Amino acid sequence: MISFNYENDFEIENIQLLQTWIERVIVSEDFELGEINYIFCDDDYLHHLNVEYLNHDTLTDVISFDYTVGNIVQGDIYISTERVADNALDFKVPFREELHRVMVHGVLHYCGYKDKSETESEAMRNMENHYLKLLQDIS
Repeated sequence: MISFNYENDFEIENIQLLQTWIERVIVSEDFELGEINYIFCDDDYLHHLNVEYLNHDTLTDVISFDYTVGNIVQGDIYISTERVADNALDFKVPFREELHRVMVHGVLHYCGYKDKSETESEAMRNMENHYLKLLQDIS
């Protein structure tokens, strides 16, 4: 089950399409869907989590708390819509594309992808792009 929750005024569009897409990503990576909660919030909310749980005193666009057990993908993915909007401007891409990128980014962490090194970040970006194309294909 994939659910969408809000700590700000943002509301996701195309809920059913995005649920189908994320589930296809998980299955494509040879995992099963458990429960994923997306929580959309502002910079202050996500900054507080970043400081409290990760000891990082920085702004970020996404934080994933992974509760995956075995092959069953589960977790909470917090997304700052403010940071996504700023990043979309910086990267000169539409807000929706950047939002979808961070949504799949969190799930890819649950599937074992890392992004600490340059090589890992490149592999993560390639998979993000691959799955963004899948979303376009099913839209």
